[in-house]
Amino acid sequence: MSVFQAIDQDNWIGQTKYFFLIYDNYPVSPGHILAISKEKKLDYFDLSEDEIEDLHKAILLARKTIDSEKNPDGYNIGMNCGEAAGQSVMHFHCHIIPRYFGDMDNPKGGIRYCIPEKGLY
Repeated sequence: MSVFQAIDQDNWIGQTKYFFLIYDNYPVSPGHILAISKEKKLDYFDLSEDEIEDLHKAILLARKTIDSEKNPDGYNIGMNCGEAAGQSVMHFHCHIIPRYFGDMDNPKGGIRYCIPEKGLY
């Protein structure tokens, strides 16, 4: 059984054909949502074209949910693909992370800061 098969559907906050949404248990910011594949898929590159198209719908649904509850100033959307990229749960999930002015001193560089010396350019 995959980790995500153990997630009770009562915790789902939305779904599309191939994905369900939950709030992240360790949120980066208030409203952080995960879009998780209903079927066992390793990472983004394991998804079919239909699933990739549906992922877009899941991301938009997550944004609509966050926007209705919070008032974010921006978003980071991310996927870790492979251990070298930081993937620790080997079942596809996409992070939809709302961002707020003031949540860090200088957000310039965004996801480039996963390797700190690459953040300043």
